[in-house]
Amino acid sequence: MGFMPRVPRVEFEGAVYHVMCRGNRREAIFRGDGDREMFPGTLEEGCARTGWRVHAFVLMGNHYHLLLETPEANLVRGMHWFQTSYTARFNARHRLAGHLFAGRYKALVIDPGDRSHFATVSDYIHLNPARAGLSAAGELAAYRWSSLKWYGSARRKRPGWLDVETVLGELGWLDRAVDRRRYVERMEERALEGKEAGDSGALKR
Repeated sequence: MGFMPRVPRVEFEGAVYHVMCRGNRREAIFRGDGDREMFPGTLEEGCARTGWRVHAFVLMGNHYHLLLETPEANLVRGMHWFQTSYTARFNARHRLAGHLFAGRYKALVIDPGDRSHFATVSDYIHLNPARAGLSAAGELAAYRWSSLKWYGSARRKRPGWLDVETVLGELGWLDRAVDRRRYVERMEERALEGKEAGDSGALKR
């Protein structure tokens, strides 16, 4: 029996994806803060090349999550450049060779017309450190390696490729100090609720 062909990626202008990829053999894709700083730097270059907009992201030990919007139908081309570039830079830093990521990245298509999904996926992404025990109760925003810290920052302090307005707008808020503070407080409350409930694990990956 032959191998089944890969299902082609769904690509179209204005597509929105929840992208996730793990390290090869579930090994770490970040060995230190230098790698974690290199990752968004590489992502910034990828966004400049492709026109992508990132609505949320988180870096974990052996995987990452992105809430990604592609104004052009270029997910495959952009992801190939992004993961290949990060892998080459990671390998050069650590004098390694070979694959860093395991198989195909996952890219769940989100209906860009259904704005109720942006906050849901963003919540899931931002809560990952709490679910993994990487942030203490009430300190989710202190986790350095997610976009949540920038959700609480003024526009001039955020990278240009990060769009917080869509998620805030879905919740009925604006990109202003009072609403950014509300969003961060909301996420801290959600993290605390999850801890008190014992984290059912239904969304944990």
